[in-house]
Amino acid sequence: MNHFLVGGAVRDALLGLPVKDRDWVVVGADPAAMKKAGFTAVGRDFPVFLHPDTHEEYALARTERKTAPGYHGFAFHASPEVTLEQDLARRDLTINAMAQDAQGNIADPYGGQRDLRDRVLRHVSAAFAEDPVRILRLARFAARFPNFSVAPETMTLMREMVAKGEVDALVAERVWQEFSRGLMENKPSRMLEVLRDCGALERLAPEVDRLFGVPQTAIHHPEVDTGVHLLMVLDQCAEQAAPLTVRFASLCHDLGKGLTPAEVLPRHIGHESRGLPLVKRLSERWRVPSECRELAELVAREHTHVHQSQSFGPEARLRLLDRCDAWRRPERFEELLWACECDARGRLGFEQRPYPQRQQFQLELHALLAIDLASVSAAALAEGKRGPAIGQAVQAARLAALQALPTSAAAAASQSM
Repeated sequence: MNHFLVGGAVRDALLGLPVKDRDWVVVGADPAAMKKAGFTAVGRDFPVFLHPDTHEEYALARTERKTAPGYHGFAFHASPEVTLEQDLARRDLTINAMAQDAQGNIADPYGGQRDLRDRVLRHVSAAFAEDPVRILRLARFAARFPNFSVAPETMTLMREMVAKGEVDALVAERVWQEFSRGLMENKPSRMLEVLRDCGALERLAPEVDRLFGVPQTAIHHPEVDTGVHLLMVLDQCAEQAAPLTVRFASLCHDLGKGLTPAEVLPRHIGHESRGLPLVKRLSERWRVPSECRELAELVAREHTHVHQSQSFGPEARLRLLDRCDAWRRPERFEELLWACECDARGRLGFEQRPYPQRQQFQLELHALLAIDLASVSAAALAEGKRGPAIGQAVQAARLAALQALPTSAAAAASQSM
């Protein structure tokens, strides 16, 4: 019985990157031998065991064969006769199909080290075409390693898979799992570029794919193309280390521009309301978690208002805070502002421009949340007010507080210096 470190741990070590998770494969053993050695069985679909001391996962070397379309259509075979090379052959990319023994020797039967050196994402074998999840995984790796290119023959293979309808068989949970991980990588725009290049984006997210080639007003969007703008916004999210909620909202913020009538192009008047049903449709299709879906809907509806808010009076600013439920959900409102800043900076030449709207609303919300609403309500009750009149008193207090604040975040900063 021999064990080998495999996959991402070997790849990242060769790249000089931190190794976060370690996976192991065991050659020459069966379940009985693993249990006798003190391992605990945990795998449901195929034999995986936990090490008795480190609790890391050790999988028996196995082969697989396609039995049905889609992600679940596989049969696995694990036995002591399966070799390390056979096990590595079923992996997706050459850079993930390497193993290291206890002495540090690298087993690399499919040229993973060469492709690491040449910065190429290449499939191991024709078996890549049997699992459509691998298209998403490759796109995610392109976002993690943006200086890697996709091998031409691998791109051709992915296009063939899309044409045969393989991606249509993907289950929603797996699409979201891979897509959300890709959004959190170093350069999420690369994921969309790869998926679009092979045709998978049109099948998985037609609302997003439709944005490419749609023009915008050059004075506000020097990059012009709405799809290009989206790519820049997502990379701004990565630049600012934004959480997944903000990144998904940024992905969806301009979906309505794909449906703008020709007569109002390239200004996209009303794209906010047109985008809301598309955000809901995409979220339902991928079964997106509620916190991501809710923020995406809020950003789609309100991002233009936040951008324009410097010209708003106190009453309009208060109405925006009300619509966003900022009093009960201040953290979500902060994420709205974050997404808006990424949107504002995700434009050609705008990458380093300040976004005072965010700082101003943060200042105002902090001041309004500090109001002693219990005292305001008690005073209203003492005056004989009831029901809606108390709510009006609360709003009047908030409006008065807004009116007393500096008119811009810059003014507030200058006063505190």
